[in-house]
Amino acid sequence: MKTITATVLGALADIPLGEGRTYTVQDTMIAVFRLRDGSLRAVDAVCPHKGGPLADGQIDNRIVVCPLHLNSWDLATGCSQSGQPALTVYPVRADGDHIILGD
Repeated sequence: MKTITATVLGALADIPLGEGRTYTVQDTMIAVFRLRDGSLRAVDAVCPHKGGPLADGQIDNRIVVCPLHLNSWDLATGCSQSGQPALTVYPVRADGDHIILGD
């Protein structure tokens, strides 16, 4: 995981269950996903293959699939499931009704 200074991103309700949103934090674009079980995951927002917007990809409770070329990554580890470079994983959590990125 990459170290990011704790940052309030916004309201938890800003990300519907099963969707993602892109945030820029400390000059880094980060995709934050709210999984259907309510948990949060955060990874690099840009696909290393062709720059696709990962926050727009399809997710389940473990994987994000890039909307451009269907490459996939494990949201907990950042490891590619399709032979691409790994994504950086960022610590993210809910604090009440807010999304907190970083330690």
